This record gives sequence, structure tokens and C-alpha cells, in this order.
Amino acid sequence: MTGSQAARRLMAVHAHPDDESSKGAATMARYVREGVDVLVVTCTGGERGSVLNPAMDRPEVLADISRIRAAEMEAAREILGVRQAWLGFVDSGLPEGDPLPPLPEGCFALQPLDVAATPLVRLIREFRPQVVTTYDERGGYPHPDHVKTHEVSIEAFDAAGDPDRYPGTGEPWQPLKLYYHMTFTKPRLVAIHDALLARKLDSPYVEWLEKWDDAQDISDRVTTRVPCSDYFELRDRALIAHATQVDPTGRWFSTPMELQRDVWPTEDYELARSLVEPLAPGEIEDDLFARVATRVEA
Repeated sequence: MTGSQAARRLMAVHAHPDDESSKGAATMARYVREGVDVLVVTCTGGERGSVLNPAMDRPEVLADISRIRAAEMEAAREILGVRQAWLGFVDSGLPEGDPLPPLPEGCFALQPLDVAATPLVRLIREFRPQVVTTYDERGGYPHPDHVKTHEVSIEAFDAAGDPDRYPGTGEPWQPLKLYYHMTFTKPRLVAIHDALLARKLDSPYVEWLEKWDDAQDISDRVTTRVPCSDYFELRDRALIAHATQVDPTGRWFSTPMELQRDVWPTEDYELARSLVEPLAPGEIEDDLFARVATRVEA
């Protein structure tokens, strides 16, 4: 039978603790405060991540990195108001060198796709989100765990509604929309960069823009811009809660909040999978739940 007015549910799938706070955090904070049930899924514990905040770069911190990063995730979760679940895989680390060294045995990026997707299929079937967010096919940037997160998210989105796939992981549930984060597009960076220079302020994007490869720009794929500037401060608080990863005095926090809100008051996405009415040519959505029915079969 048809259920009563159902809660909107959003699942955000990320590779490491801190990724949820740098990609889509203001969107999630907004939706939580509008009554949406938001679940962050963290694929790994970030065990092989470096300590990127100089104030935290101490031997005892690195020796206890797994516990500390879990505590940081809990602090960020509370700030954003979301729920959070771990998939339980081990961080692959970011390989460096030429040639690149092999990835560590047993890490997330080396898991067979069905093994890595099974716990996510189970979570989708339990949580029953209408909307899922994740990374594009490049992982947002080429970290092996980000690329794997993309692959696992696609697999789970496509499989969760099929009763013949992943038996033993719960009753089938088909999410209706899958989005990719489009946080760091060239038009956004240029707009903020130019506004900073116009105010005679230093821009943190000079070197980044100088090295930008226009052939890799995918800003034309943006389909959705979610207004969420009222929650940029919560986003930053959540990001700073990941103290091993984020320097609160660093360049990313040098852009005045007022300027950010004026110049680019949205977080942006690409609608990558959709089982609802398609967008019209050139249409830009302003809501991840656009065209999603709020009544679901109970």
C-alpha cells in the first residue's frame, strides 16, 4: 500500500573522513535543517593519510591516526547534523613516484568490485535513499580510493533495486537519482579569484589556475546548483574539525565569507543517473530532490 508522506533521504558516499566536509557539506547541512535524513557513507578510515596540518604533525598523532581520524569524523558529523556509517575498508594511500609503487595488499582500491559494493548495497537497501551523491569517473581527483568510490557507487546504485543481485543484503530498493560533485570547476575558481583581485586581496588560486588543463575541464556537465551559502560557515567548521587534515590558518580559509556568498552561493553537481522525468535541454536544477516524489511505497 502507499505510505504516508515519506521523509526525503540523501546518501553521500565518500572515500575518506574529511571528504564529506570538502564536497557537498553545505548542501547536506541545508537539507538536514529542512528535515531531510542525510547519511554519509565513508568507505575507508583514512589510515594511510598524511598529517597535513603542521600544528598536528607530531609522531604520537601519526601513530594514532586511525583513532584520531574517527574522532574527527564524529565531530564533523555532529556539526553538519548528518548520520554516518563506515564501510570498513582500509585506505589505499596516495601512491607517489615514477613509476608509481604498487598499492598495499588488501586496500580498498584493490578489492574486487562485488566485494567492495556489497556493504554499500546493504546500506542503500536499509536506508532507502531517493538521492545518492558521489564522485565522477575521475574520482574528483585521481586518488585510487576516490576512483574506487565512484565505481562502487555506480555498481551499488544500479544493483540495489534488482532482487537478483547481491542476495542476502536486504529487500531491494532503487534510488532515483545519482549525482557527481562538481565542487572545483574552473568557472567557480575564476569567479572567486577575480573577485579577490578586484578587492585587492590575495587569491589562493593563482598557481592552481596557471596549471589548469582546460582539456580536463568538465564544468559544462553541471546540471544542478544548490543554493546553500547560509551554511558555508558550518561547512568550514566541519572541515576544520578534521584537524589532522586541515590547517585552519591555511589559504582555503582566506577568502572572506561575504565574497563567497556573493560570488558563488551554490554547491554544484552533475545528474549522472536518473529514473525521474528528464531535464529539459539547458535546464539547471536548484534541488537534488527535484522531480522526486515524496510519497513512496511502504
